[in-house]
Amino acid sequence: MSAVDTGAQPRATGTDSRVETDPSSPRTPAPPTSSAPALGHPARDREIKDLLARIIMWAAFFLAVVPLAWILWTVVSHGIHLLLDAGWWTTSQKGITARHEGGGAVHAIQGTLIQAFVTALISVPIAVMTAIYLVEYGRGKFARAVSFMVDILTGIPSIVAGLFIYAVWVTTFHFQRVGFAVCLSLVLLMIPVVVRSTEEMLKLVPNELREASYALGVPKWKTIMKVVLPTAFSGIVTGILLGLSRVMGETAPLLILGPYTKSIATDLFNGYMATLPTMINQDRTENLQPAIDRVWAAALTLILLVLLLNIAGRIIARFSTLKR
Repeated sequence: MSAVDTGAQPRATGTDSRVETDPSSPRTPAPPTSSAPALGHPARDREIKDLLARIIMWAAFFLAVVPLAWILWTVVSHGIHLLLDAGWWTTSQKGITARHEGGGAVHAIQGTLIQAFVTALISVPIAVMTAIYLVEYGRGKFARAVSFMVDILTGIPSIVAGLFIYAVWVTTFHFQRVGFAVCLSLVLLMIPVVVRSTEEMLKLVPNELREASYALGVPKWKTIMKVVLPTAFSGIVTGILLGLSRVMGETAPLLILGPYTKSIATDLFNGYMATLPTMINQDRTENLQPAIDRVWAAALTLILLVLLLNIAGRIIARFSTLKR
């Protein structure tokens, strides 16, 4: 039975593989194409998460910067006028009362720098060698005990360090309250900061550098001195500056062990010694404008000293890196 189908059946030729369809038959619409991933696609989800993370990061950044900028602006606006006076950098407060204007902060600046220098002189070798021991040699119970003690020192309040040195220096040995006792209490606060920062920097040094040095027959101590420490030098300097920044602003140990004096004093073992934190504490309870102005100016001076120390440390670290 031969029947000709005039419906929607396709007709194919013998040599042509194309299929002809009836124009009257309905066509199936092609699926829409879109270059953007559909909702719920993994790539789209990652883009949304990345955007949210960026928003949270920038929001946290601004939340941290706003108080800092506010504090800096307040201190600068209240204290800059005294710093522009040459007498602030050349005279002391000897003979100046809270009611009188004038005088300077050279006695407190000298005391702060002297105590910071002596503190760093004692703390840095101990802290760096402790970090080297923990990273390069530390194994067993003794290393764990050292690390535990460093953690304890990290968390102690500054007033506890001052009271401990007072109990040993004044109560036990019956020495006088002098600037060197203040330095000893600040050493307890600076050592753990430098130890932890130096320890982290030493861990970042690739082991391949150590192994290459050992393969050349270089002893371990010389590898540490010539390879490990120079590689981590910039990070170690940063940790030292962080420790100095902390101890230069401490007040509690100074109140306990080194009371304030308005005269210039540079002897760590005899008499009182003025510092910027104790100068601020001396006038902070006064309601007279000259004393209030000196408080703001002393605070700004301390901020500038810390800033200059950090800039100097960065320059030294950069110069040593370029030299290598």
